[in-house]
Amino acid sequence: MITIISGTNRPNSNTLKLARYYQKQLSKWGVESTLLSLETLPPNLLVSDLYGARSDEFKEILNIINATEKFLFIIPEYNGSYPGALKVFIDACEFPASFYHKKAALVGHSSGKYGNIRGVDHFTGVCHYMQMHVMPLKIHIPYIRQEFDENGNLFKEDTVKFTQMQIEAFASF
Repeated sequence: MITIISGTNRPNSNTLKLARYYQKQLSKWGVESTLLSLETLPPNLLVSDLYGARSDEFKEILNIINATEKFLFIIPEYNGSYPGALKVFIDACEFPASFYHKKAALVGHSSGKYGNIRGVDHFTGVCHYMQMHVMPLKIHIPYIRQEFDENGNLFKEDTVKFTQMQIEAFASF
């Protein structure tokens, strides 16, 4: 099972748009996936789901994560790195069982010109610590607000080309 993680809890984010785009593209390759937006995390996650405690809401999410074999993380740039909500989510999952020896593909994006290169590197370190196998082809999409057409699809030739390369590689990774 593949789970796409929309790596922010910001409502109506470009991250979620990008995650939906990837999900559509994966389905064109005949690959089913589940989309998990961090918007759906329990609002009291810091209190109810860290350090072994589990709310019923988070148990459902944890069941999805534990059943997943491959993750596609869509990671926006927040202050030169990745969102705190993504780190809290990772910390709330079971260590090491949730991610140990599972596969991951990483996509960074930003409203600026670097496409969250630094945040994806930071998150790669976290993935390695959790003993995940990170696919070498990582995508960085700068100026994300200029990348979508009115239907929520990427349309710039280079971006489409490189995301398709990553999707194809991830399908067989």
